[in-house]
Amino acid sequence: MSEKFSQKMFLRDLKLPFCPGCGNYSVINCFLRAVYELGYRNFKNFVFCSGIGCAAWIPSPYFLADSIHTPHGRSIPVAMGIKLVRPELNVVVFGGDGDLAGIGLSHLIHAARRNVDITVFMINNQVYGMTGGQVAPTTFLNLRTTTTPYGNIERPLDVSRVIADVGACYVARWTTIHREELKESMKRAILTEGFSFVEILSQCPTMFGRHAGFKSPAEITKWFKEKSILVEESKKLSEQELADKIIVGEFITRKFVPLSQVLKGLKERAGGDRNEG
Repeated sequence: MSEKFSQKMFLRDLKLPFCPGCGNYSVINCFLRAVYELGYRNFKNFVFCSGIGCAAWIPSPYFLADSIHTPHGRSIPVAMGIKLVRPELNVVVFGGDGDLAGIGLSHLIHAARRNVDITVFMINNQVYGMTGGQVAPTTFLNLRTTTTPYGNIERPLDVSRVIADVGACYVARWTTIHREELKESMKRAILTEGFSFVEILSQCPTMFGRHAGFKSPAEITKWFKEKSILVEESKKLSEQELADKIIVGEFITRKFVPLSQVLKGLKERAGGDRNEG
């Protein structure tokens, strides 16, 4: 008889640090259920990396697992190093949009380009939530933040599109209201052989909501629901019609040889050359 799912199987006995209504609670629940449904009953086969920001606190120190808390924006190169040394492990990165799409964007792009066999979950709350609610690379046009009191004038970075274009094997985007879809995407991301990336739009009632004009977490999630449109449906609309939409779904699923296997082959060829010499 299989053991019934409980978050306690995967979490340390510590109080989570997030604000009431924060979307990180939903992200954690979806991820733990995904891991459970894949047949895991503990994190023995996982290592987690995270940088700086609210989302970076998801695994460290709260997951009952090995985890590394890195400097701001540097979680991906650390994760890459772990995967190359211990290829049998599931190496998973959690980070926010400021951490991964701001200061860490170059690492994110090049890890996808190299097809490093790691999984990255980017929790996008559209602001730098832990440091004061400043405008982020992903903040929608015209939204107010602490540093854009008259509205954001810069076009947001479509991170999922970028990562799909540079060579990732699996890319998806959902919001915290798409819990079943998000859980299934997390399972696919973990199982993907190669670089996988899931972007999750998440409500931040404290630093995003109150400045952007939302009165409660429920208003933000209602906004997610109203603005979300599936990838297939978005192809029927013009760029102007999509300007204020949140495109959700799976952007890409494909197979490339992971970097660890490429390097293994290179090592074997280099060894053969030495022997011939």
